[in-house]
Amino acid sequence: MLLIRLNKYLSDSGICSRRKADEHILAGEVKVDGEIASLGTKIDPSINRIELNNEVVRPKTELVYYAVYKPKGVISTASDEKDRKTVIDLVPKSPRVYPIGRLDKDSEGLILLTNDGELTNLLTHPKNEHEKEYEVAVSSSKYQVLSIKEVEKQLLEGLIIEGKLMKADSVKVTLIHNTKYLILITIHTGYNRQIRKMCDKINLTVLKLTRIRIAKSSLNKLNLKPGEYKKITKKEILTQINHTD
Repeated sequence: MLLIRLNKYLSDSGICSRRKADEHILAGEVKVDGEIASLGTKIDPSINRIELNNEVVRPKTELVYYAVYKPKGVISTASDEKDRKTVIDLVPKSPRVYPIGRLDKDSEGLILLTNDGELTNLLTHPKNEHEKEYEVAVSSSKYQVLSIKEVEKQLLEGLIIEGKLMKADSVKVTLIHNTKYLILITIHTGYNRQIRKMCDKINLTVLKLTRIRIAKSSLNKLNLKPGEYKKITKKEILTQINHTD
């Protein structure tokens, strides 16, 4: 009899990462043979019946990986209670996949989708920092025009927002016209709406925000347009994040 941890089974089934599986278990959303499971539970997939939110969780059959250009207005979750369009609607329905990380509704750009729970855990775990690059069009008030050096200095040094230090790894600012700038900004952290909050903190209004790169995977290399996807391989993704174990 082969016993494996319940969180690993959920992850291997493409449902979510192990950390997210633990959250489902703690919330009482996972059952084993009709009984609410607890953290650390071990199961035999060939014998035990596993349910998440009263739906049977079955082993996955095929691992798939998609690079997607999420358009503005599309939600970057697997489902939406308001029945709005999500990134899942942009790729084939089978096998079921899930987004790695988030990109807010008003932003656009690159997002990865997969049913590989272990890869999701690898890419989202804090210790496995990988860069994300954004192209941000902003404007400032005509009464408070910041110099390029001021914008770069503040974003690089960091800003205390909601009790956290949020800062960029690299910044390049170009003045487009009068009070409008184009900012290329790279970060490795993933705080919710981080770049928008940083810009707002220094009184810059975001006009358009596009994620153009995750690690070494870029929209330019993938040749994707809004709403398009491309099937890629796990090897490509692992190579892109310089992590092969």
